[in-house]
Amino acid sequence: MEKRRLGKSGFEVSPMGIGCWAIGGQFFFDGKVDGYGTTDDQESIRAVQTALDLGINFIDTADCYGIGHSEELLGIAIEGRRPDVILATKFGHVGNAETKTLQGVCYDPAYIERALEASLKRLRTDYIDLYQFHIGDVHNAEADIVFETLDKLVQSGKIRSYGWSTNALAPARYIASRAGCTAIQHDYNILHDSDDMLHLCEKEDLASINRSPLAMGFLSGKFNRDTQISKNDVRGAGHVWTENIFKDGRPIEEVLFKLDAVREILTSEGRTLTQGALAWIWGKSPVAIPIPGFKNVAQVEQNIRAISFGPLNEAQMKEIDALLGR
Repeated sequence: MEKRRLGKSGFEVSPMGIGCWAIGGQFFFDGKVDGYGTTDDQESIRAVQTALDLGINFIDTADCYGIGHSEELLGIAIEGRRPDVILATKFGHVGNAETKTLQGVCYDPAYIERALEASLKRLRTDYIDLYQFHIGDVHNAEADIVFETLDKLVQSGKIRSYGWSTNALAPARYIASRAGCTAIQHDYNILHDSDDMLHLCEKEDLASINRSPLAMGFLSGKFNRDTQISKNDVRGAGHVWTENIFKDGRPIEEVLFKLDAVREILTSEGRTLTQGALAWIWGKSPVAIPIPGFKNVAQVEQNIRAISFGPLNEAQMKEIDALLGR
């Protein structure tokens, strides 16, 4: 399996990772569900272990996914295999584990150290390979304090590198040159091509970690004009930040048209739609590392099979741009 370099860290990682939001199970944000429906913990553990068996070595989670539950499951899944894993998690959101509710944000130095210790305990490890700030945009003076704290944690050996999970170009540009910063995590898929962020990562020798590479599952092709998603699913719960794909529990007509326009290219050479969506990302840049989510073994296996097809070719990439009017 061809490896990709995780930015300035020099870590060699698989061309895709696995994103572990969904396996955290249900939790709540702003009074709305922030998970992907019911989950099976044993199936989640098997899925993670399957990914490792098939050559995936990059795992991304956050302390707020399931209010710690995703990290707890990963701690079980990777036990005895920790040296084989490049492990990434995030901090900044404060949650109540009893009510499964996100209750605000905090990122002062003392809190960061407490959050890290809690993540280490749940993950059953004594170091994190990539520790990511999970609050998308803060003032530069506040960011300085956060990343100075992370520099100290790198020196202590409790984290090996750090990054920022943000869609905002200005904060990413602000911290890109820091020696310990190795990655920016941001939304990126065929419907949301934030090329400015990708080009920044290329210029500054950072990994572009691509969350939502399958557009919250939309690019699986399982949604249509008759779909109505339950409010017990984050995609139907009414969050403003899902409305570029799903509104009132339904996929937006415009994105359905876009998917129809590129479907034939994405499914070329025997690919599934999801495999084609991942192939498009690999065709964009060697620094791009998609982290598709999953809830079961079958989804993990299908996503990993995309690697054997490789990226879309240059002609296909140009045709997609033309079809989508960009």
